[in-house]
Amino acid sequence: MADKVLKCKDCSSEFIFSDGEQTFYKEKGFENEPQRCPDCRRARKQQRPSNKGGNSYFR
Repeated sequence: MADKVLKCKDCSSEFIFSDGEQTFYKEKGFENEPQRCPDCRRARKQQRPSNKGGNSYFR
């Protein structure tokens, strides 16, 4: 597989979806390519509430 250039849906910057990342996604069974660049993914992840005490839904 060749590297792909994708466009972030949040900041519209272009980022590389490398051959290694594509292989990883395929191995994990992910069917969709990432829609956000690494910086926007990291920022979005930090915005989510922390659930360090476990998932209270199953208690």
